Amino acid sequence: MSLAHTLKREFRVAFSRRAQPVWFRVIKWAILITLTVRYWRSATYWWILLAVFVLGIPVHLFWRWKTKAWTQPWGGWSDVDAGNRK
Repeated sequence: MSLAHTLKREFRVAFSRRAQPVWFRVIKWAILITLTVRYWRSATYWWILLAVFVLGIPVHLFWRWKTKAWTQPWGGWSDVDAGNRK
């Protein structure tokens, strides 16, 4: 599988409205906005943002591994359409 195909699939899943349940997206954005408002003017804001990014990478890779590159359901919902489109 080429790098371009892999990246295309990753972006398709990331921006799919069906890849994550609505409740998950709402909580994710609420946490992101709350942290930004709370720490924006703080010197620790950029460290917190970096920590979220660094911790998010292994979570993403773990989820990708468990769903076999977004082709099999895992973790509470069964929609894998975004990863299966060619």
